[in-house]
Amino acid sequence: MPASPRPQPQSVADLFWSFTRLALQGFGGVLAIVQHEMVEKKQWLTREEFIEDWAVAQILPGPNVVNLSLMIGDRYFGLRGALAALAGMLTFPLLIVLALAAIFAGISDSGGVAGALRGMGAVAAGLIAATGLKLAGALQKNVMGTLLCWLLAALTFIAIAVLRVPLVWVLLTVGGAACIWAYRQLGRYRVLGGDS
Repeated sequence: MPASPRPQPQSVADLFWSFTRLALQGFGGVLAIVQHEMVEKKQWLTREEFIEDWAVAQILPGPNVVNLSLMIGDRYFGLRGALAALAGMLTFPLLIVLALAAIFAGISDSGGVAGALRGMGAVAAGLIAATGLKLAGALQKNVMGTLLCWLLAALTFIAIAVLRVPLVWVLLTVGGAACIWAYRQLGRYRVLGGDS
């Protein structure tokens, strides 16, 4: 019995509306929402694909989720898909932000508003941490090995959160070392695979 085809967007319009719903659900931080929608609900990406694509999206200039939407749109429909996904991510949130900016200008001095914004920041941080833990299972298949991945994550956290090292230096040193090690490991697997 042939394997069922992998789920994917049915059309450019499906891509647009899917990313519009994503953008509207994840207002202020979308990592948890994107992972749930793309991997668990729609199954357009596997966990491993999501982690790889998210890693690339993070190091490219611009907002992570916008970069990811461009990559997914391009994967399924080329340039048309990339533009449709981008439009879906930006159109309605832009209109909402403009409306909120007009409203916020009148109430920005309120202590209640400042407290609410701090509370939302804590919730967003919790969502990001929960998503990271949910995706940790995919590290078992990582070419660098689970232990090294956790060590790199801890080193990155300490460098940024504790030592306050600028992100660019952490990316260049820790990220660069991780890329070199992964490249070396991939080469080793190719040699071993070629011998068998």
